[in-house]
Amino acid sequence: MKTNPLSPQSSAEDQAALWAAKLDGSVLTAEERIALDAWLELDPQHRELLSSYCQLSSDLELLLPALGLPPEPAESRPTPSAAKRRLLWFAGPLLAAAAAVALVFWSPGGPPRQQDDVATSIARRQSLTLIDGSTAELNARTALKIQINAEERRVRLAGGQAFFRVQHGDPRPFVVETPAGTVRVTGTQFETRSESDRSLAVLVLEGSVQVQLPDAAATEPRLYTLQAGHRLKLNAGQVDVDFLSDAAVLNELAWRDGFVVCNATPLAEALAHFARYHGKGITAAAEVAGLHLGGRFSLDDLDGFLSAVEAVLPVRVTRETSGAIRVGPRPPR
Repeated sequence: MKTNPLSPQSSAEDQAALWAAKLDGSVLTAEERIALDAWLELDPQHRELLSSYCQLSSDLELLLPALGLPPEPAESRPTPSAAKRRLLWFAGPLLAAAAAVALVFWSPGGPPRQQDDVATSIARRQSLTLIDGSTAELNARTALKIQINAEERRVRLAGGQAFFRVQHGDPRPFVVETPAGTVRVTGTQFETRSESDRSLAVLVLEGSVQVQLPDAAATEPRLYTLQAGHRLKLNAGQVDVDFLSDAAVLNELAWRDGFVVCNATPLAEALAHFARYHGKGITAAAEVAGLHLGGRFSLDDLDGFLSAVEAVLPVRVTRETSGAIRVGPRPPR
């Protein structure tokens, strides 16, 4: 009896690799489209897995020559990417683990190099391991450009929020560039958030980092050395550095587990966390923006969070036809 390769008995990674291969260069039949939709609905992680394998499919275009599988002549291949489709169908999970959905080069006599672009979508987080062993955890709506060569390890954070655990023992400096400034380290754990060239936040969990901020009024940039527990905030040219308790640091980093922890947090600030994560306009009227909120809330449960806000604060949540959400004073009864 012939076994359906897309049956529920196959592992999630196997199925993701098979669907990515089917989607590459072909059009699904109506029956296949129904089956794919049903598989995606079974588990929220299925969509993320499929996205990863589709990205791997794209990266394989560049990896094929290095793997000794040059593209087949046009007249002999059934589709424009037959070799790549075979790799995805039969070795997708192995390649994903080995390549980590990244473009990696091995240079004889030197350390491995890596060049990759990674971006997370609305309400999606992602963790990845770099070729040097360092790791990066990305919050939703975050974009990284990774460039590792023999001289340095450089990451460009175009926007968003990321937590880095930099591998110790590597002599190459690890540099994170943002629109607002640069963070330079060797081996440490820290978080960086940047939304514009006038906004930057750096929080150190372990070790130390050096933050370099451009200064239009001086010939040299401003340098700040931060130790564990220190947080630097840049907002509209104003720089503040403070020290957080261990508990406060963990609260700030709760997004890594999908949560926001509020401790007498201004309502406007709490709403901003959910606005960034969900890519929605979520704002508070001036009359209620400064109300304090406490509690631990799931980033993925926007409706539950808004219900809790209405329950504990004298506010009313209004959803506009445009999709924007407005929090204003609760009307008198």
